[in-house]
Amino acid sequence: MEDKIKSILEENIRVKEAIKDLAPQIRKVSEEIIKAYRNKKKVVLFGNGGSAADAQHIATEFVGKFYKNREPLPSLAFTTNTSSITATANDFGFDLIFERQVNAFIEKGDIVIGISTSGNSPNVIRGLERAKEKGAVTVGMTGQNQNDIEKIVNYCLKIPSTDTPRIQEGHITVGHIICYLVEDALFE
Repeated sequence: MEDKIKSILEENIRVKEAIKDLAPQIRKVSEEIIKAYRNKKKVVLFGNGGSAADAQHIATEFVGKFYKNREPLPSLAFTTNTSSITATANDFGFDLIFERQVNAFIEKGDIVIGISTSGNSPNVIRGLERAKEKGAVTVGMTGQNQNDIEKIVNYCLKIPSTDTPRIQEGHITVGHIICYLVEDALFE
């Protein structure tokens, strides 16, 4: 059992080391978010399952605080309103749960981040496509495999792994880096 624990931790470390190669893209996404906040825009995130939890986690870091006691930054996770999600899924289909919310809340210049370990979740793709049509800056957070999200977003942060738990750990690491950079820039 201890060998399995060590193996999992070694793979986590390997993925984290490889994330260093994403530094230029992480910087660009962070700069887009900083610009959006300076222009009184918002950041919205969404995903399914563990990615929904990651969306909530990252949105909370912006609204609450990361390191600094500061003013809240407007950020939403479209995964938290179960009444909206279940009504939309029931009335229009599960593939539209994020697209409908994008139609209701996204404005030109907002940042929309879709999280999908596979990069092929139909509802995340539809939400990102609609957000881009509305003039939002779109960001995908995926795993390393070729995927549909990378074809449509302005930026795709592809975690260098094909293993869902390692991808999710990478998403939170990247999300935390972005939160740190944004907070540091806006609240020096």
